[in-house]
Amino acid sequence: MIDKVVGSAAEAVADIPDGASLAVGGFGLCGIPVTLIDALHRQGTSELETVSNNCGVDGWGLGILLADHRIRRTVSSYVGENREFARQYLSGELEVELTPQGTLAEKLRAGGAGIPAFYTTAGVGTQVSEGGLPQRYDADGNVTRASKAKEVRSFDGVDYVLEESLRPDYALVHAWKGDRHGNLVFHATAMNFNPLCAQAGRITIAEVEELVEPGELDPGEIHTPGIFVQRVVVAPDVEKRVEKRTVSLAGPTSSEGA
Repeated sequence: MIDKVVGSAAEAVADIPDGASLAVGGFGLCGIPVTLIDALHRQGTSELETVSNNCGVDGWGLGILLADHRIRRTVSSYVGENREFARQYLSGELEVELTPQGTLAEKLRAGGAGIPAFYTTAGVGTQVSEGGLPQRYDADGNVTRASKAKEVRSFDGVDYVLEESLRPDYALVHAWKGDRHGNLVFHATAMNFNPLCAQAGRITIAEVEELVEPGELDPGEIHTPGIFVQRVVVAPDVEKRVEKRTVSLAGPTSSEGA
């Protein structure tokens, strides 16, 4: 079996060219491959197309690449936590393909499974299926590119819209554990999008918090088999930020009287 461990994140992303498409795992700031994103940022790669549930936040995750105008286009579901994202989109600096969250997940899963397209009810009767969703503006706020209408078919009296799958050039994912053969285990909610991205990428690069030897992982606990992973980087001390910190202020309860 091939030992897929590389010496550094910089080495792992060194061949990602300008203009590449990237599937990036994680949900919000949970389970995002920050070590690989930072290495790609330091490398100076630009004109990227990203496929990710969200596009990071200001100053963290994909937001780092976005701030330096390294991302040309993004396919995302939730983008409401990034002011720079909104500014670039509305000023014509960034092309955006907004996609329903479940549809985005299935686009990646289907791509990794070799399924070119699928039908879903999500978006039927809206601009998702009928076209017209703004994808790019100009500096004056005029829509210069909008989504096209998609095929709609009826099955058992229910309308479904045809969605094409995604097969990005590269996938960047973050795993809790991995072995030298590329078998990966994700922790808790880091399961969101990471396994899907890992399967969809033509070349998948995984950063792992803990590297174990082949045979140490229980086969029944492996979420992504090594056949989908080409490179593994050890990233044991990754900073994990909280997207929105919510606190409770101490005070009397209603039963104590006010």
